[in-house]
Amino acid sequence: MQLWKALKAVQAWRLAVPICRLGMVIREAQPPRPSNHQTPTGNAFTWRLASYYAAFFAALGVQVPFLPVWFAAKGLDASLIGLVLALPMLVRVFAIPATARIADAYDALRPVIIVASAAAALGYGLLAFAQGTAAIIAVYAVASAFYTPLMPLADAYALRGLVRERYGPVRLWGSAAFIVATLGGGVLLDAIAPPDLVWLVVATVIATAAGAFALARLPMQPAATHRVAHAPPYRNAALLGIAVAAGLVQASHAVYYGFSTIAWKAAGLSGLSIGTLWAIGVLAEIALFACSARWAGSSMQLLVAGAAGGTLRWGVMAFDPPAFMLPVLQCLHGLSFGATHLGSIGAVARLAPAQSGATAQGFLAVIIGLLMAACMAVSGALYAELHAKAYAVMSLIAALGGAVCYATMRRTGPRMGG
Repeated sequence: MQLWKALKAVQAWRLAVPICRLGMVIREAQPPRPSNHQTPTGNAFTWRLASYYAAFFAALGVQVPFLPVWFAAKGLDASLIGLVLALPMLVRVFAIPATARIADAYDALRPVIIVASAAAALGYGLLAFAQGTAAIIAVYAVASAFYTPLMPLADAYALRGLVRERYGPVRLWGSAAFIVATLGGGVLLDAIAPPDLVWLVVATVIATAAGAFALARLPMQPAATHRVAHAPPYRNAALLGIAVAAGLVQASHAVYYGFSTIAWKAAGLSGLSIGTLWAIGVLAEIALFACSARWAGSSMQLLVAGAAGGTLRWGVMAFDPPAFMLPVLQCLHGLSFGATHLGSIGAVARLAPAQSGATAQGFLAVIIGLLMAACMAVSGALYAELHAKAYAVMSLIAALGGAVCYATMRRTGPRMGG
């Protein structure tokens, strides 16, 4: 009996040896897991994300010319329209941190983007039926609460699924769609009755929701990483420095966004010329995004370049340059906006833990929004008092952003080297 048990043990061992060897071969054949924040994916992921960016920015490009006209058609006066258009800047302060925290806590970037996009489409659909000033303001605020977090959530999603150097070439499709939507919006503005313009906005937001549903799934983060406690972003000195630096440079565009068209029209430029100048700026931004994969420097260096571009751009604009110089100055938009955007999100993605990427990108968006709102609030008074010289104040703000960025680089040292 003992001999029989011994023979069975030997047979089991002989059977176990090849099974173990097979297991080792299979395990060795598996690709290694990436160790960085990104999870590189294939072309399907890239093109689905590019389509989502295109839909989102097309919706944004349609809202810019259409919503103010629709508000006026619904009986809102100019001062009230200005207040209503400021609602998204206010709502985002609360909406972005809340949605980003949910996305990080449950490792649910894609589901949160889908839900927020669908809710935004529903909100804008209800806005089309809203009657009366109070109802319009209430519904627009709710729709904005779901729409404004989409951009930082999409950036966090992109930086999880793309090698960071590929972000710019994908993001450029959003800028291209914005140009097409803005130019198309200008044409349709004369062809559609003002009370019906809101339906074009609704259609593009629905397209954004459809693009969200088409986004590829991201691999789940290890469950343990979501139980690790992290300090809020505002307690991270480096994150705060990056956000303030980027916010100052982006906020230095306030006079340009609010009053450049008015100034150029007063100077005798035609509508076609003004539209071309705006298009040149966005094309410069697209060119930078397209070439960003070849950038060998750090994200912080890009942010410094953006601050330098803004300081030079607005400094020259303060002298009311002749029209032939304007296309050259518009090319600096690739630095003042494009390099600032790429540099800031890249630096934040490098510094923030992978499991709190959405929270960090949301924090960046909130700080930029607050500083932009503050500069927009004073830009009217500055332009009324100083006219072109108001750009000198914007140049100083951009330079201050560069100084904050440099100080942050000195403080963080090698951590921000990439």
